[in-house]
Amino acid sequence: MAKTQLNVRVDESTAEAARRRAQQRGVSVNRYIEELVQQDAGEAGRTFVEAAADFMKQYEAVFAEEFGTAERRAGPPAKGGGKRAKGKR
Repeated sequence: MAKTQLNVRVDESTAEAARRRAQQRGVSVNRYIEELVQQDAGEAGRTFVEAAADFMKQYEAVFAEEFGTAERRAGPPAKGGGKRAKGKR
């Protein structure tokens, strides 16, 4: 993947902490910062999915009343009720 240069300003204690943590991990400061951002973005995605699941759980009855249940929307079962005839596999 192509890299883009990003310049940021931080106070000296933050810069030193970043250098120290990167060195402890055996990676460059660039790689350390990149990993932090990727981790943070992943957590935001998980937080969104968890919030969406909570919302759906909280309003499940409202959606079911308004739009019906999944079973009602699915329509009639397939011919033969989805069961196999005896002796056929």
